[in-house]
Amino acid sequence: MTKKSPIIAVLDIVFKAVACGSRRLLLDALFQKDGQTLTELASALSMTRFGVMKHLRVLEAAGLVATLRRGREKFHYLNPVPIQVAYDRWVGKYRVRRARSLFEIKTALEAE
Repeated sequence: MTKKSPIIAVLDIVFKAVACGSRRLLLDALFQKDGQTLTELASALSMTRFGVMKHLRVLEAAGLVATLRRGREKFHYLNPVPIQVAYDRWVGKYRVRRARSLFEIKTALEAE
């Protein structure tokens, strides 16, 4: 069995983290208002604090959420870098091929 490259191993964790709809809702909430506390996230999403904590741990492990403690409060921030890496690796390369194909079709039709 071949060993996974480090980037593929990281992407596996990211894809597993965003596979859950509740975690995607948390990411959307942080996109709308970055730097939220656990209490803010739980109330905005109608989830229990325990449920939000569980999902935030997975998102933190995937590098999608970063935290900062200020006194007794812990603020959660969206880290879009892993999503951009996944996009570049899995969407971007296919998008280029499709755009090239569409350009070739356009050129061929215009030549007729």
